[in-house]
Amino acid sequence: MTLHAIDLGVRAGDDCLVAPCSFRLAAGENLTLLGETGAGKSLLAQAIMGTLPAGLEAHGEVRFDDRELLGLPPGERRKLWGRELVLLPQEPWHALDPLMRAGEQVRETYRFVAGDDANPARERTRRALARLGLDRAARRLPGELSGGMAQRLAFAAATAAGGRLVIADEPTKGLDADRRDEVVSLLQEAQRDGGMLLTITHDIRVARRLGGRVMILRDGRCVEEGDAAEVLRRPRSDFGRRLLAADPAEWPARDTPPRALGEPVLRAHGLGKTLGGRALFEGLSLALSPGEVVGITGPSGCGKSTLGNLLLGLGQPDRGHVERAAGIAPHRFQKLYQDPPAAFAPHWTLGTLLDDLLRRHRLAYDRVPPLLERLRLSPALLSRRPGEVSGGELQRLSLLRVLLLDPVLLFADEPTSRLDPLTQREILPLMTDLARERDCALLLVSHDRELIHHSCDRTIALAGDTSMPQPGLAAVATAE
Repeated sequence: MTLHAIDLGVRAGDDCLVAPCSFRLAAGENLTLLGETGAGKSLLAQAIMGTLPAGLEAHGEVRFDDRELLGLPPGERRKLWGRELVLLPQEPWHALDPLMRAGEQVRETYRFVAGDDANPARERTRRALARLGLDRAARRLPGELSGGMAQRLAFAAATAAGGRLVIADEPTKGLDADRRDEVVSLLQEAQRDGGMLLTITHDIRVARRLGGRVMILRDGRCVEEGDAAEVLRRPRSDFGRRLLAADPAEWPARDTPPRALGEPVLRAHGLGKTLGGRALFEGLSLALSPGEVVGITGPSGCGKSTLGNLLLGLGQPDRGHVERAAGIAPHRFQKLYQDPPAAFAPHWTLGTLLDDLLRRHRLAYDRVPPLLERLRLSPALLSRRPGEVSGGELQRLSLLRVLLLDPVLLFADEPTSRLDPLTQREILPLMTDLARERDCALLLVSHDRELIHHSCDRTIALAGDTSMPQPGLAAVATAE
């Protein structure tokens, strides 16, 4: 079993989006694609699967054993999906049925793609969900899951039929370190059984764990390729060296002078919340002051997003209460969503959605171009729909939209999970700097402890996560 891409490239009319590149995978081998957002990593995966957006065309050859995939009719290519070619999507919400419970989504793959009878399919589903820590989530709808839980559910459903080539597009995005390592181990298991693995990731730690070979892409071109251990230890290209240096573990120590804290914009007193019979947090009290950057850490599903929603008034605590400063318009308490596609109407252009916001709040358009430039966004993106831009670009557009409203409190739920290390290294300091400049309290959620350590003034750790190497840690115990 082999996959051989020969001069594989992607074009949009006369525009070259991905320059021709070649690579080969045999049974038991893996290749990891690293690079900036928009470098063409996902386009290569879509070219192999046959899922390129309308207007884009793949060139070259993709040989899967004795078949040339690019020449197959679309219907023949689709027959391979799930059975031989498996794609773990970058956005789990695009792959999951919002009206079907988690267990049903996995069970139907075992039943109708793998061909299992009803009882074996039910038992295999139970084991798969338990192995990914989703045994308590089998009866929940996707909208009731955290981003990390939804990612694990998509993984379970996509791999249920045992496809031989697994293309994993950011498979560990939004997961805490323990869950990330579990998913990497699952991918490696499929590879050890004679499968082939093509992984797209922004996480250099994932690339190191997977080993094999690494290809670094920039602006649609391969700038470096070779053994993962060698490339990730001593990259030859200048871009490769900059990419590795942008890992949060390599960031310099923060040099933010202490600031006097003003009157809090929000106070929470004795908050408690139970979900699905499990206490997420209990007796949690906090105050958030203008310009303060506070981190929230903890494993997937421990209640980080739930806490932010309670503070913003998007949900009600079971115990305790929240006080917001008087005289501030509700729309100035804002949220950056973990999954930005959930925050944008999919059928309208981004420019139309932005115009709607400006009209609704009577804002002048001249505020937009400076923010586009500062967030490294091309104005041409505004002519596209949300599904036609990368996850990183959509997250930065989410930030632009929020900043237009002059927030006094911004709850940022994994705001850089879709950004490559270089863009993250630029955007996160920009976000924290803007919060301090504008006297906006920033509540920052991340699974990356190094990122929180280098970005925040203090930290709230949920579910007993007391591993932060930072003084002033507020640990909040959780009952299991």
